[in-house]
Amino acid sequence: MRAIRLKQSQKTGSGIYFLISLILPFMLLLSCQPAGEKEEWISLFNGQDLDGWDIKIAGYELNENFGNTFRVEDGNLVVSYDQYEEFENRFGHTFYHQPFSHYKLRLEYRFFGEQVSGGAGWAYRNNGVMFHSQSAASMEFDQHFPVSVEAQLLGGPGEGERPTGAVCTPGTNVAVDGERRYEHCIQPFLSKTFHGDDWVKFELVVYGDSLVHHIVEGDTVFTYSNLRVEETGLPLGKGYIALQAESHSTAFRNIEILVMEQD
Repeated sequence: MRAIRLKQSQKTGSGIYFLISLILPFMLLLSCQPAGEKEEWISLFNGQDLDGWDIKIAGYELNENFGNTFRVEDGNLVVSYDQYEEFENRFGHTFYHQPFSHYKLRLEYRFFGEQVSGGAGWAYRNNGVMFHSQSAASMEFDQHFPVSVEAQLLGGPGEGERPTGAVCTPGTNVAVDGERRYEHCIQPFLSKTFHGDDWVKFELVVYGDSLVHHIVEGDTVFTYSNLRVEETGLPLGKGYIALQAESHSTAFRNIEILVMEQD
């Protein structure tokens, strides 16, 4: 999704709210974790095939993987465009088959190669983790993006700033520092720009509809709260996890989840 630079709020007390929002969820998690109990991370991707994942590409039927867009290469889940001549708005997503509510998700990603012809400028080195998403089966035939919240993953062009870790909101909205925000994409507070093709570690910490943290290379770069569906205004506290195909080749690996609470 398109990154939009925004001035950070200077309101009195916003810094305190931000610090509390960072610390409180981890205190709650620690208080619920029995002493000495090992975290049970579950792999969502087996490194061999796309078993457990559904594919939906705009303009194609469910699980019609046009151009072998989503594939497995060298143990990685890869988005590739080597069989495309033009992108032609074939926005795609691959969805893990099970919905989640309260969890930690971690993965590594990297961009590679050149953007496919016809891709939008904003989609250069652009991918994302869609979460609390509608299912692949519920998407319309030509629908570009699922109703969801997106943790945006960006790569730098080689110079300048293009920080990763923004939040984008297709059909949804969130609150930042207690203020309801309606911009499509909101820039992270503290994130860095990652140029080149190196792997980047990314983690989501999701507490239903109440609170979300974006963590990049071990640093919490963004926190927001009160996830809502735009059309109804209802809380958005559960849904599917999906990875995007927006016109630039991307590789993912070590896709794991730690379920903290499940409905």
